[in-house]
Amino acid sequence: MALLLCVACYELFCQELPAVRVKNGASQLIVQGKPFLVLGGELGNSSAGTAEQADTILPRLAALHFNTVLMPVAWDEIEPEEGKWDFSVPDHWIEVARREKLRLVILWFGSWKNSMSEYAPAWVLSDTKRFPREITSEGVPVEILSPLGEETARCDAKAFAALMRHLREVDEAQQTVLMVQVENELGFLGPGGRDRSARANELFVQAVPEKLVKALTAKDARLTGRVAEDFHASGKTWAEMFGGQADEVFMAWHYGLFANQVAEAGKKEYALPMYMNAQLPVPFERSGEYPGGGPHPEMQTIYRAAAPGVDFYAPDIYWPDFEHWVDWYRAQGNAAFVPEARMDVAPYNALYLYGEARGFGFSPFAVDSLPEKDATGKAPALSEEYAALDAMSGMLLDAQAKDATRALVLHKASLRGTRTVALGGFLFKASLLRTWPGRELATDDGAMLIVQTRPKEFYVLGSGLTVSMTRDPDVDGQMAGIAGIAEMKFADGKWSPVRVLNGDQNNQGRELSMDAHGFRVYRVRLYTYSTRN
Repeated sequence: MALLLCVACYELFCQELPAVRVKNGASQLIVQGKPFLVLGGELGNSSAGTAEQADTILPRLAALHFNTVLMPVAWDEIEPEEGKWDFSVPDHWIEVARREKLRLVILWFGSWKNSMSEYAPAWVLSDTKRFPREITSEGVPVEILSPLGEETARCDAKAFAALMRHLREVDEAQQTVLMVQVENELGFLGPGGRDRSARANELFVQAVPEKLVKALTAKDARLTGRVAEDFHASGKTWAEMFGGQADEVFMAWHYGLFANQVAEAGKKEYALPMYMNAQLPVPFERSGEYPGGGPHPEMQTIYRAAAPGVDFYAPDIYWPDFEHWVDWYRAQGNAAFVPEARMDVAPYNALYLYGEARGFGFSPFAVDSLPEKDATGKAPALSEEYAALDAMSGMLLDAQAKDATRALVLHKASLRGTRTVALGGFLFKASLLRTWPGRELATDDGAMLIVQTRPKEFYVLGSGLTVSMTRDPDVDGQMAGIAGIAEMKFADGKWSPVRVLNGDQNNQGRELSMDAHGFRVYRVRLYTYSTRN
């Protein structure tokens, strides 16, 4: 009996905490010793402010095949009066999530949410001497807390540490909460592009901190974009070293220092993975029109020097060219995870994230507004896709680690006629056009994720595309043909064919024609042959 109690105690108190790992281009979230695929969705800003909302929202999201929900926890919610704590709302959400077999990612709405400070407590916002505001180049204070406020950083970090300590006490054994986001889309908004308070102006004319200079001039520094173009290593002050980007780099450094103080205070209590998200600029926007100094791609080296307590950075992608933003963040050494994205194209972009970027998680915004069925009685496309991804998760996670996944997305609006990916010695060429019975557009959007399961066998999850398969000429000079295509279903722990696609359904054995109106899983078996006698 004593031995059993010791084993139980060990499992309860010594189990491995969730961790994010990037290895050989694949990003993995390790939960209780195993890779976990986040089929996520972020709640609307006003959807998690009460305990009762969990009772209706979480069961519905579980029924729609989400396995992880990103939910805000606000500073003013847990510390309405200084030093007085109230965790009743997040506690109930955790309780309901466990019942529904869901995981949670906590979004810390502390000093900033979408750059503004409305989620800070009233006792913070009403005391501008103790908790200073940012000031624009016009001399106007804005409703944004300054990252230079020492008391602001201390109190924010204290509140975050209290939250993390509470999470450890109530959830370390079950690990319902997997990760935590530190602040939300922080950055300076207003004319001038940076804080013009007296303290900020004093610091701006001083020498750039040696710690940042060393990071920027290191051999492995990853300077990119505007910062790389304007950087002058011989400069001393912010303006001399960073030229036209000086204001934004200055703000990035100080936001990073603030976020690091918060993150490290939290990790001392409960060392869950912590990340920061960024609101991305649109073309031709200037710093201050978008949240200047946020953790954008060009600012990654600055943030990594200022905030070593933050594990990775992630883009909130609402603009076109989803792939560009994902790839830019990955190139900076970040795990592939998208915490916010547009709902209308989410099912297509999710496949790119999981298949081509080999990421561990995707999360469209405001998923609590997603209906259970559309006007025709059909489940939402994302729900249908998440159900398939859940069934495929074992093979997908294994294939990601082996670089045996690929994906592509096509949109009519992008004017891309075809796209091709290579995997396992074969080329998969996709188009939105049907080649049989005539060259017609099947749908405006299409995507596919390919998982290689055996040397000449592939599972393909997708919608809307026509795909031809040929031998990669760089492999062996052979030709390829389709040995068989079947639409598959997963039940009772195994895959089985729903129907075998032949004749008109695969253009007489020449291509895979996906359903234009739903996401399906197909098993494709290929063969190779030589044209030489």
